[in-house]
Amino acid sequence: MTSRPRVDSEVGPLRTVLLHRPGEELKRLTPRNNDQLLFDSIPWVDRAQQEHDSFAEVLRSRGVEVLLLTEVLTTALADSRAHAAGIRAAVDGRRLGDNLADSLSSHLSGVDAATLAHVLISGVTFEELPAAEGASLVRKMHHPHDFAVDPLPNLLFTRDSSVWIGDRVAISSLAMPARRRETALLDLIYAYHPRFRHAARAYGAHSAPVEGGDVMLLAPGVLAVGIGERTSPAGAESLARSVFADHLVHTVLAVPIAQARATMHLDTVCTMVDRDAFVMYPLARDSLVAYTLRPSHDGSLRVDGPEPFLQAAAEAMGVEKLRVIDTGLDPVTAEREQWDDGNNTLALAPGVVVGYERNVETNARLEDAGIEVLAIAGSELGSGRGGPRCMSCPVLRDSLENP
Repeated sequence: MTSRPRVDSEVGPLRTVLLHRPGEELKRLTPRNNDQLLFDSIPWVDRAQQEHDSFAEVLRSRGVEVLLLTEVLTTALADSRAHAAGIRAAVDGRRLGDNLADSLSSHLSGVDAATLAHVLISGVTFEELPAAEGASLVRKMHHPHDFAVDPLPNLLFTRDSSVWIGDRVAISSLAMPARRRETALLDLIYAYHPRFRHAARAYGAHSAPVEGGDVMLLAPGVLAVGIGERTSPAGAESLARSVFADHLVHTVLAVPIAQARATMHLDTVCTMVDRDAFVMYPLARDSLVAYTLRPSHDGSLRVDGPEPFLQAAAEAMGVEKLRVIDTGLDPVTAEREQWDDGNNTLALAPGVVVGYERNVETNARLEDAGIEVLAIAGSELGSGRGGPRCMSCPVLRDSLENP
């Protein structure tokens, strides 16, 4: 019998994870659209797929069950209700006009689940639309290679679009227009896939902006939420109120971060590598602060702080002092390796992490601190600015035993 999803920490032994193997959607990236679609360069797709396959194999070699998003989406779309909802989410009548939207919807209603999953992820150009009946100004005025349904190249980063908190799933409210439709696919998966259809929700995609890369389960009952480019203060507060109401955590730390490309999420600044240890960008060690949110007895919210993040986190976690392992070796190396996702590690168990092999100095520091680093290639996977944590949504972790 398959265990029900549950995640209570960042470092509990990982049992099941949701990944997305990059596909045709990455081949839609061009110099003309890559900025809009949030990529810094045009990836070599075949190599990105090889790197991702190796990443997945490393996880499997350590006993982790790997669920691939395209496969679970296809299973969900076999339900006629999910099939119809997927079409509604993808076909925008305000953009295509009623006639063209109706024509595309009618066409997609007749395709099988695997074909629809491909369309929902890879998108559709005007050239690829089914033959139109009659004239369409919308079609005539668009370039054949313009998108009638946008591709979702950032779906690779499954951490951002959903996150498990305890036995509930939070569907992210993604801030950037290029990513907003991702949450519709996760909604379908969690509503209609047999494995997830009984899971309760901790947050909804139509709430204030919150992205999974900003959400960290520091310890059972303790949640950190980064606030910056992608997660708003209103989103952090709304998530806190939701998890308090569901009795999922007792403390939420709201952590402001710089609103910059290099620090788009909290997990680009730091990640946990052991039950009491972070790998962290050195410039953030002393500058990160946290507001501590706790529920009051009358149901209202108590907000304290700000105070230094590491101090607030240690207190909330019941740890005397947290260990910090710096990114890089010197200020220049630290900046380079932070940009290359040196902080963005995925913990498979306390003291065991996956990291990009190119971050040589950071990996050496982790190993010197007693952390086992499983190094993977990421020259192409990292072109969208994301590392192993960004590319993985843990679905099941074992509970942390007392040390």
